[in-house]
Amino acid sequence: MVDITHKYNTLREATAQAVVRTSSQKTIDAIQNDAVPKGNVFEMAKTAGLLGVKKTPELLPDCHPLPIEYAGIEYEIEGLEIVIHMTVKTIYKTGVEVEAMHGASVVALTIYDMLKPIDKGVEIRNIKLLKKSGGKSSIIFSGKGLTAKVVVCSDSVSKGEKEDRSGKLIVEKMESLDISATRTVIPDEAAEIEEQLKESDSDLLIYTGGTGVGPRDVTPDTLRPLLDTTLHGVEEQMRRYGQERTPYAMLSRSVAGIKGGKVVLALPGSSKGAVECLDAIFPALLHIFEILKGARHD
Repeated sequence: MVDITHKYNTLREATAQAVVRTSSQKTIDAIQNDAVPKGNVFEMAKTAGLLGVKKTPELLPDCHPLPIEYAGIEYEIEGLEIVIHMTVKTIYKTGVEVEAMHGASVVALTIYDMLKPIDKGVEIRNIKLLKKSGGKSSIIFSGKGLTAKVVVCSDSVSKGEKEDRSGKLIVEKMESLDISATRTVIPDEAAEIEEQLKESDSDLLIYTGGTGVGPRDVTPDTLRPLLDTTLHGVEEQMRRYGQERTPYAMLSRSVAGIKGGKVVLALPGSSKGAVECLDAIFPALLHIFEILKGARHD
């Protein structure tokens, strides 16, 4: 089973289709007149389909158990065919396309089972995914053309007493988003932190380190008064995401804001904390560069 613990919840929706083809108009008439000996075909198949959606992770080994928050079934009769549409929704870390296809399959099998005493020519066709939305695949923002400067704020790293890990990981993350990134190291000094902010012409300026509550943690206190705008929602998202993994995240004073048209972030100095903050806000944060140019949220 794939590890999805790094993902965050989004609205996920999928619609799947299955087609049951009968061999006679008499079969269609029997369904519409509720004259099938085994009972009401559509109601029985609907019940089975809803159960099928819920049972998906019990039958398919790699499917994650997830909360099903909506499942709907629609039927259309087109000539001798019954077209089944199964829609499933959830707010979770992974999609529901398999649940939708499994549910549509169970509906089709139930219809087949109920009709076989009166129609030996029933066939199931075209079980397929029609559409899906939500998750990272729905957030298509490229960082191509953007630049980032990563500033490592650390007394020990600047003195060569400790190796920088978080800064290098941040650069790797930026490059994975097609953002050209550079890295520099400074001590935890307010004057040097401010100088980096004034001198940088990068689209993204990402500090790592100095966001805790220790006596040398001065990064947030230095940056906040200098920002044009504070991105409170971005800060909340980083803290919420981190706190789902460790209660120590409540002690982080991560910063997100805008200064002179560039996006400024201050992340924890721990490599794990920095990476988790980036996982929490990228790639969705890249949308801000379109908004800064005047684009609409939709």
